[in-house]
Amino acid sequence: MERRRFLQSLAVMGSATALGRAAQASASGAPAEAVGMLYDATLCIGCKTCVVKCRETNHLAPQRTRKDLGLHDMQTDLDFDTRTVIKLYKKTGAGAGPDTAFTKEQCMHCLDPACVSACMLGALQKREFGVVTYRPELCIGCRYCQIACPFGVPKFDFASATPRISKCELCMPRLLEGKEPACTEVCPRKAIIYGKREALLAEAHARLAKQPRRYFPKVYGEHDAGGTQVLYLNPAGLPFDKVGLPALGDESVPHLSNTIQKSLYQGMLTPAALYAALLFVVRRNQKTEAGDDHQS
Repeated sequence: MERRRFLQSLAVMGSATALGRAAQASASGAPAEAVGMLYDATLCIGCKTCVVKCRETNHLAPQRTRKDLGLHDMQTDLDFDTRTVIKLYKKTGAGAGPDTAFTKEQCMHCLDPACVSACMLGALQKREFGVVTYRPELCIGCRYCQIACPFGVPKFDFASATPRISKCELCMPRLLEGKEPACTEVCPRKAIIYGKREALLAEAHARLAKQPRRYFPKVYGEHDAGGTQVLYLNPAGLPFDKVGLPALGDESVPHLSNTIQKSLYQGMLTPAALYAALLFVVRRNQKTEAGDDHQS
């Protein structure tokens, strides 16, 4: 058998084992000191002050177009140099709800983060305040976190030979100094506010109770994907999936994968079947190569 085929077989076995272990390594539940952000789309005016401040605080390059010659920030989506972005929803067709509305994208800092579960070497970790942080020195560039994240947050640096990803870390250095995240500090309308997750949830429900006609009747992130530390309120008549927040159910991605892994690996039947299949392929390739050598 060729060396390349042998290495490919080992890679398949190693990946299956690593993924199984990663899926079992996640933890669930909100830490007692969990902090977060509450974004109220009814207050956002789309000024993008938060986007600019995030870029400046994290020393990131602005996203630009060729036409503006690099004179203006033109962030339109999350990328390696853009950790938060304001997007505009525009209604198409008739129906209830606002014609336009803004939404803010950044890492959701899930209570049970899929990226942490998928990361084999612990480059992504859930640390103080429940914040999901990133250690580039441990990253091997596998990009499993990109695949695992249901919100599509981690972004890879394709412009560098060094494997790195980028994501919002809730301005962890500022939190450790007793400050709040840069984006919440500068919002002129307080459309996004910072605090303990429990307090933010209480505030969100208080707003829903006080002005039920103003809001869509749900706090996104309270239970979605197992709960997140970034919470959202939308205008009445505007479901969250319309602004790019996926309908994920109440179970976290790691919890679901753990359930599947447990059922598949019960009694080691699946690993045994996998290795048997790989052995069959290896032996078949050996016979094929032996036949080719004999014919030649």
